[in-house]
Amino acid sequence: MTHTEKARRPPSPEGASRAPVARGAYRPPVRAGSAPRLISQSVTGRLNRTRLLQILYDVGPSSRAELARLAEVTKTTIGSIVQPLIDEGILVEGPPQRVGGQAGKPARPIWFSPSGRPIVAVHVGPGMVRAALVSPVGSILAQSSGEFSPVRASHEQILDCIADCVESVLPADGPAALGVGIGVGGMVDTDEGRIIEVNLAPRLSGLPLGPLLSHRVGLPVHLDLHPRVQALGDRWFGAGRRVSTFASVYCGEAIGAGFVMDGSVHRGEGGAGGEVGHTIVDLGGAICRCGRRGCWETIATHRWLRSQAAAARIPGARHLTTGPLARLAEEGSAEAAALLDKYARNIAVGLVNMQQTIAPGLFILHGDVVAGGEPFRALIERYVLQGVAQRPGGEPQLLFASTTDDMTLLGAAGLVLSQSLELLT
Repeated sequence: MTHTEKARRPPSPEGASRAPVARGAYRPPVRAGSAPRLISQSVTGRLNRTRLLQILYDVGPSSRAELARLAEVTKTTIGSIVQPLIDEGILVEGPPQRVGGQAGKPARPIWFSPSGRPIVAVHVGPGMVRAALVSPVGSILAQSSGEFSPVRASHEQILDCIADCVESVLPADGPAALGVGIGVGGMVDTDEGRIIEVNLAPRLSGLPLGPLLSHRVGLPVHLDLHPRVQALGDRWFGAGRRVSTFASVYCGEAIGAGFVMDGSVHRGEGGAGGEVGHTIVDLGGAICRCGRRGCWETIATHRWLRSQAAAARIPGARHLTTGPLARLAEEGSAEAAALLDKYARNIAVGLVNMQQTIAPGLFILHGDVVAGGEPFRALIERYVLQGVAQRPGGEPQLLFASTTDDMTLLGAAGLVLSQSLELLT
């Protein structure tokens, strides 16, 4: 079943028309070879465009001169990057503005076009699909959701559910969508656009979602791991703006992380990075859903939390989540307070390992843990600080995302922007 909610869309630019869309449009990222190679002109151009857009998202509407100063390049270089984006309708020039009584020609600030080509953003999790139409400025214009059986649905039924959600948010008029970005709550091969494995939804495993959906809707489709897409949302639209290095961590029914290193999302070969939930924290620990023993997920997810709550006879243990547990602890339940404290320590174990290994410095936590509120955040951070050895760069920080969290959808839109710009020149 699919539920659709549409919002008022901005008017289309004068004379705009739907661009023809070719079938079989799936365009996976180019896989890097093992040998060092020079950076090609096309790759350099794509990187420069992506970095320019990131500067705009970080600082807001800016003139060519301001962008040249921030990027430490000439105005001519900025013009060569900006003009194709203006021609494509992604960027627009605002009315002339004279700053501080300066003489000469007034500057025209450049910003994203609210009526430019929108992006379809999708989040696929165990048994659920959420889709949205997102404007280039990060506004959600329409939303749709659907459900499927994570243990019984066929690949065809899952594809139908996802495609129905995508098609229900596609614009009926105005410019055509730029593409589809998808964050998947499981292991993916970003080169092939294929879902490799989702432990909580085994029917998703092996689904070549990128090529199949691209053929179905006639748009380029870009697929990535949910926490990495979430990290891109943090980087472009959330608490990671103006931050060059951080970790975006999802913690709830599963654990995953996206790493932004020097301004770029780290993916690993074929998109294999970010499976932090299956790092080993206890060699003699419990068997994980993945079949290995002692994964971080065995001590810091809903499954562990509910089993511990049942053993402690905490009310509502079978469906317990962080918010109700934190409220029970606040109301004076000693058992709930003890379990919440242990949960915070178990979450901190994995964060400490990340900090000791790659030192992101900032952790942005998403998912059910956010419902624990500020006391729970402070508790996790305290255990992280206790576990981290003294290092240059100061103490790591820990932030909670908003409880109304759209970062995965916004990150999926950012995924399309960052991957599709190479097609504009």
